[in-house]
Amino acid sequence: MRRFSKLFVIATLAISTPVLAKGDAKPKAPAPTTAKKAPAPAPKKEKPAPPKKITPVSADHKKAFSEYFFGGGFKFGMSKDEVIALLGKQLDERYAEKIKATTDMATQDRLRKDKKKELSLVTSSYTSFEGKKTGWDVSIVEDEFRHNTGESMLERWENKDGKNNRRFFFFKDGKLWKMFISLDVSILPEDKKNFDTFQATMQKQYGAGDVEASLITWRTPEFEVRAIDKLKTYDALGFVIIDPRVAKDLVAIREAKAPKKQETSSVIKAVIDPDKTDHPDVKQNNNAVDTVIKAQGGGGGTTPPPPPKKK
Repeated sequence: MRRFSKLFVIATLAISTPVLAKGDAKPKAPAPTTAKKAPAPAPKKEKPAPPKKITPVSADHKKAFSEYFFGGGFKFGMSKDEVIALLGKQLDERYAEKIKATTDMATQDRLRKDKKKELSLVTSSYTSFEGKKTGWDVSIVEDEFRHNTGESMLERWENKDGKNNRRFFFFKDGKLWKMFISLDVSILPEDKKNFDTFQATMQKQYGAGDVEASLITWRTPEFEVRAIDKLKTYDALGFVIIDPRVAKDLVAIREAKAPKKQETSSVIKAVIDPDKTDHPDVKQNNNAVDTVIKAQGGGGGTTPPPPPKKK
């Protein structure tokens, strides 16, 4: 009986040992979990600026612009020769009345010569802007053209209704696309030579336009008209009509052909250090400064020695 008890105890221990061993094993730590970062919020899209409101031009005012600028037969797309031929026809009609009004042969001959001279002045005024400086680069029309972009111009003095205006015809690749009229302000009293008076007069005659600074603009699908105050610079007022279709393409051409900005001379760059990192001490560059002065055509020489110390 005792022997049976021993065998039972041994068998029990043999069975329970693996269980105890398994129970004593330390539980494995759970695998660390990496927290997912929340996605960065998408940048807010800026709302596009609302389209600029354009003041509409009435049918009556549109007709008034057309009569003023295109009266006599002018139209966009005309060649230089066609414009000159039309001007010659207008002169023939105007001088024919003067010649008919007199029976004096000498006066008639003088009028014929005047007509021929006037047309000759228009023809000889033709200027092609090809990079060479012209007398128009600093003038009332200095902002109306660019060089090396296929632009050219004719000028004509217009004496009509006691007003001595100047009309400029601008061409792009030989085709008329803009007319600029310098208005005669000599008949105005000094207290009326200002933008406020100009604006009131123009908008009374042609309706409200878009006003900014010293400029009034009227826009239609066929043309764009601008009234420009140049009283401070040239004591003049400008009245301009353009073909917006040509203007749109010309802007890109002008930007592409614009002259590059001149870079600072490498010699000067070696001396001037705006960040003061390479040349913190001007005294260290005395020789370099002298070199620059000499290169620019100025006097040179070494830096004079300091004055002797007083004893």
